[in-house]
Amino acid sequence: MSDTETVYSDAKSNIIKRLNRIEGQIKGIQKMLENNKGCVDMLTQVAAVRAAINKVGGLILENYSVNCLENAVSAEDKERVVRDLTKTIQSFLRFAD
Repeated sequence: MSDTETVYSDAKSNIIKRLNRIEGQIKGIQKMLENNKGCVDMLTQVAAVRAAINKVGGLILENYSVNCLENAVSAEDKERVVRDLTKTIQSFLRFAD
């Protein structure tokens, strides 16, 4: 396994763990709603989920960026690779708060 594959594998494992935690948080919010918990408590959990999912998006974007830049170093069409990276970043930022 190359260094890049090891880093990607570690990042992938970290992202999966984070997504599993987020899934648990979502289920917790559902239970809070079913049990008529307070609005403030539910909104606090919703804010935590939003922050957590933004972090996951940032990690995915970071890994994509590294991969994209590595390809740019070896690619003849560096402008296209950088354009693709820029487009992806702009798309992510449009959906992130």
